[in-house]
Amino acid sequence: MGTALIYDDEMTKYKLLWVDPACKIEVPERLTVSHEALVRTGLADRCVSVPVREATDAEILLAHSEEYLEAVKKTPYMSLEDLMELTRQYGDVYFHPNIYHCAKLAAGAALQLVDSVMTGKVRNGMALVRPPGHHSMRSAANGFCVFNNVAIAARYAKQKYGVRRVLIVDWDIHHGQGVQYCFEDDPSVLYFSWHRYEHQKFWPHLRNSDYDIVGKEKGAGFNINVPWNKVGMENGDYLSVFCHVLLPVAYEFCPDLVLVCAGFDSAIGDPEGEMCATPDVFAHLTHLLMNLAGGKLCAVLEGGYNLTSLAQSVCQTVQTLLGDPVPRPASLNSPCISALESLQCVRSAHKAYWSCLKHAADLPTSTISTKRIKLREGEETTEKGGEEEKDAEEKVWPEPPKRVTPPVCAALVLPDDVACPEGCERFSFSEDLDPLLASKLRESFLRDADDSTALITVSSLIALTEKMGKNEICSGLALVRDVTKAMTSIVQHVTTVLSNRVLVVCVGDGNVPSHITEDRETVVVQMGSAQTAEESCKYYIRVCLKKGCSDTSGFVQAVFGLLLPLGYEYDPSLVVLVRMPDSGVSDSLWQQLTGLLQSFALGHTLVLLQEEEKALVGLTASSLLGNPAPSLKQLQAPLTEDVEAIERLRHRLQADWKLLQTTAPQTQRSDEH
Repeated sequence: MGTALIYDDEMTKYKLLWVDPACKIEVPERLTVSHEALVRTGLADRCVSVPVREATDAEILLAHSEEYLEAVKKTPYMSLEDLMELTRQYGDVYFHPNIYHCAKLAAGAALQLVDSVMTGKVRNGMALVRPPGHHSMRSAANGFCVFNNVAIAARYAKQKYGVRRVLIVDWDIHHGQGVQYCFEDDPSVLYFSWHRYEHQKFWPHLRNSDYDIVGKEKGAGFNINVPWNKVGMENGDYLSVFCHVLLPVAYEFCPDLVLVCAGFDSAIGDPEGEMCATPDVFAHLTHLLMNLAGGKLCAVLEGGYNLTSLAQSVCQTVQTLLGDPVPRPASLNSPCISALESLQCVRSAHKAYWSCLKHAADLPTSTISTKRIKLREGEETTEKGGEEEKDAEEKVWPEPPKRVTPPVCAALVLPDDVACPEGCERFSFSEDLDPLLASKLRESFLRDADDSTALITVSSLIALTEKMGKNEICSGLALVRDVTKAMTSIVQHVTTVLSNRVLVVCVGDGNVPSHITEDRETVVVQMGSAQTAEESCKYYIRVCLKKGCSDTSGFVQAVFGLLLPLGYEYDPSLVVLVRMPDSGVSDSLWQQLTGLLQSFALGHTLVLLQEEEKALVGLTASSLLGNPAPSLKQLQAPLTEDVEAIERLRHRLQADWKLLQTTAPQTQRSDEH
């Protein structure tokens, strides 16, 4: 199982043949710089190269009319004047004698990617294509797009492979209205798009791009629009929308296939988007989608017009698809007021359709409403390829840090009678332990001063965390006699000796010593059923679910609403995942959690299991190795009391943890940051 890369320089062989300010940014170099960056970084060699083919007429007709297809077929034989005349029939697009051939290759590349993923030849992949597709409609070219590559791919997957549910994630900065129109009445396709909107002032200036356009008839609720009403959105704004809208809805929807309209004009420096999200955020967005649909993810290139940030963002996406640890999140600030306003409106608009959002806040008051405002008479709108290009191009951002994969992916501390899973390495501490440290460990954590086996285990764990800190080992797992004592010893060593921040995630009830959070270098999130006298505070968060961790829906609600945004904001150096005795959590949910937590700390996750949990070693190690977790199936509605408890907790904590916010402060206007 590898990662497919689909590219053919044939798709660079068309360009704008006349002067058109709106179209001048769509150039062949968009494709060449992306592929050259993958080659230069060695990522292309690590991928499975899949050849391109042309889409057939029948395949194109899955999303387009015969009349439109016949019109495009004539373009190879048209004069320059005829091409210009055809162009004028549509919006912000151009034709060329070779564009029909390239458009068939672009659509065919998306289908080749779907074939490779659905037949199991690869796990996931990316298609570098041109022309893009998500603006193209049933009978019209639009926005540089000729055929709707992803829409065709979705219908092809349903037709050929019997895929029941498809998730389309469109992170391009323009609204993919062509995809929306194709599936707006189809409950088998969930379409999510964020896009620069600015109260309809930004291209394509559609009322149908606003948050309250949720789909039609049976498809109501399956179209999610997140309008960005200001430029300058940052990494925190993007991740906040993923945590509080897309991921909970996507897990409730439970897709069989994930398609990404991978437009990188939403990255910093792009003249179209004018956003400030750095290329490394696309590593995180990609990683957060990779445990859906059993890992079946197909990314298809859409926009991206700053050649530097485009190439960097493509590399970040492909490297994550290959399974490399994601980077520490860069420049992660609180969501801005305008982003919170949009977030609140989207959650409110969809609360009637998704159980995970049914307790979302109502629409904001009129003073901060993101409802569409009428364009003031004479006010300028922002066109595609407008005059902001110079300022956007002058933005400066650091090159994403080199992502170094440790030589050991997963190291396991196991008793001799437990086999080490394939792909992992058995780890034991063979050196003489420092006498002072040994004495301290005996005094603090061991039942018996002569308990040499326990001492060796704890010593091995400490040595393991030190190697993780040096990035010699990515992740670890240990079977221990007492997970609480092992956790305490590790946290104390990492925070005091290594001076690193630790995120501890405890699954199940059990005593967590309060003193481990006193130095504020450790945050503990514990999920279980037992009510305790100790109230949650900034560094110890207790999530009480009525049925405990056996309630998958409530657990998932807590993970996306609390744990993930908190983890991103805290940005730990190490994650310690502890499975308490009799936790009740299902195997598939445990694997999903293990995979999601690798979003943090360069993937440095240490899992602690009780020694009797030998049966969990294999499946936990599988997740640490980057294998996708099994699907959770379509989730039922979480218990009302659980959701209310989570919401109360989130409200209480959001003063300390800004990424927990889902509503805009009522005293500030939408044009403020």
